[in-house]
Amino acid sequence: MIEAPTILIIAIIIIALIFDFTNGFHDSANSISTVVSTKVLSPRNAVVFAAFFNFVAAFGFGVAVASTISQIVELNYVRTEIIPYIILSALTGAIVWNLMTWLSGLPTSSSHALIGGLSGAGISAAGLAAIKWSTVSLVAIFMVISPLIGLFCGFLFMAGVLNLTRKANKQSAENYFRRLQLCSAAAYSFSHGTNDAQKTMGIIVPLLFSIGYFGAAVNPNHLPVPLWVIVASYSAIAFGTLSGGWRIVKTMGYKITKLRPVHGFAAETAGAVTILGASVAGIPVSTTHVICSSIMGVGSTMGASTVKWGVARSIMIAWLLTIPVSALIGFLSFAVIRVVIGY
Repeated sequence: MIEAPTILIIAIIIIALIFDFTNGFHDSANSISTVVSTKVLSPRNAVVFAAFFNFVAAFGFGVAVASTISQIVELNYVRTEIIPYIILSALTGAIVWNLMTWLSGLPTSSSHALIGGLSGAGISAAGLAAIKWSTVSLVAIFMVISPLIGLFCGFLFMAGVLNLTRKANKQSAENYFRRLQLCSAAAYSFSHGTNDAQKTMGIIVPLLFSIGYFGAAVNPNHLPVPLWVIVASYSAIAFGTLSGGWRIVKTMGYKITKLRPVHGFAAETAGAVTILGASVAGIPVSTTHVICSSIMGVGSTMGASTVKWGVARSIMIAWLLTIPVSALIGFLSFAVIRVVIGY
C-alpha cells in the first residue's frame, strides 16, 4: 500500500479549504438572499457584509461542531495511513454534490454533503464499523428537527412582530425594519460562519492526526484544533461568501415567498437563534435548511397560499437526496483510490 506523501497531505488540506470556499459560495444565499430581495442592501454590498461576519465568527463560539465532525469516522478503528484517502474521497463527494445543486439553483446542505461523503468513504474503506453511528444519528435527527425549529421560530417571531407593530405607521415601520434587518443579517452571517466553517476544521484535524501532527499521546476522540486551521477555515468560507451564488439567491429570496424588510428581519433572527443554539451544543446543522424553513415560517403568517410550496417541495427532495448521493460519490471515490494505492 502507498502511504500518503507530504505533498498529498498538503493538497488534501487545500482541497478541504476549496470545499470550505464552495460552502461559502453555495451558502452565500443563506446570508444575503433576504437583504437583497428586500432591497436593504445591493448584492455587492450584501456579500461583503456577510463575508465580514462569516470571518468574525472565528472568534465566537469555540470548536464544538468541529469536534463532532472529526468523530464521524472511528479513528481508532481505521488504519492511520488510509485516513487521508478517506478525507479526500469525502471531499470529492461533498464538492461534486455542491456543484451539482448550485448549477440547479437548489439550496441544499454543504454540511450534510460532507457528512454523507465521510460516511460513504469510511464504509468503502473499512465497512460499517468504521462509522460512529451515534454521531451520524444525531446529525440525521437534527436534519429533521432543525428545519422544524426554524419553521416554528420564524412563524412565532413574525407573529410576535406583527402583533407588536399592528398600530404602527406602515411606512415608519418599514423604514425601521430596513435598519433592523442589517442587525439580523449580521447575526445570521455570524451564526452561519460559526457552524459551517467548523465542519472543514473537523476534517482537517483527523488529517493532521494521521501524520502525527499532535504527537503519539493525543486522544483521537478529543483532538485539538490549531489556530492556523481555524483562521484558514474561516477565511476560506468568507472568501466563498464574497464570491456569491446568485442562482440560489433568486430561489430563496424570490421563489419561496415575497419578502419585505420585516419578513427578512424575522427570518434571519429566527435562523440565527436556531443555528447559534446548535453551535453551542456542538451539533452540525444545515444553515441552508434552517434559513429556508424560517422563510417558510415567516411567509406562512401571511397565509399558507403565499408560500410557493411547489418550490419548497423541490428543495426538500434535494435535502433528502444530499446524504445518500454524496455518500455514494464518496464510496465510489474511495473504491477508485483503493485500486490506485493498492489497498
